[in-house]
Amino acid sequence: MSLVFYDCTPAPSPRRARILLAEKGIEYENVQVDLGNREQLGEEYQKINPFCTVPALKLEDGTVLTENSGIAAFAEAYKPDPPLLGSTPAEKGLVATWNSKVEGEGLAAIAEVLRNSSKGMQDRAITGPVNYAQLPELAERGRQRIENFFNMLNVRLKGRDFIAIDTFSVADITGLVVLDFAKWIKTGPKPEHEDLKRWYDAVSARPSAKA
Repeated sequence: MSLVFYDCTPAPSPRRARILLAEKGIEYENVQVDLGNREQLGEEYQKINPFCTVPALKLEDGTVLTENSGIAAFAEAYKPDPPLLGSTPAEKGLVATWNSKVEGEGLAAIAEVLRNSSKGMQDRAITGPVNYAQLPELAERGRQRIENFFNMLNVRLKGRDFIAIDTFSVADITGLVVLDFAKWIKTGPKPEHEDLKRWYDAVSARPSAKA
């Protein structure tokens, strides 16, 4: 039984896992889940992932992982090289710290804008099986947060090639996906974010970025 990856190609969250799996050279069967038609809420998919989200990775023993953090932890143990979660205790701590920051201050901010302003996501302001009403104030706050995020990341990347440590890590994968996701709400780094743009151009050129 091979690994089975439940995917939706345009969505940012499964793209994070695809890039990580590509960097690791881990092969899998790809199964598309049509989020536009809310297939993730259907009975069949709920049997696979009751949280109604993508990505999900079904392992060879039938275990299903439903979070990027879990998929990354599995992939690192399944195929340790190249290490994407850090090699030393300090590196592991830095990668976890910066990946959390990029998720919480970048990815979450963009999701706040999109899910609380898009007409197609009315009453779907949070992913999962439960419907939540949109709050326009959160969209407004999200735009402020993403601008602060770009500033923070630009400072972090001054004189650095990668976000967390001296090698490419899962924090860079999350950061790349966040910057591309920002285009969905028609925003991105400003001209003064020179270090952020330099880093973005470099990581975008990696073969895995096309996964």
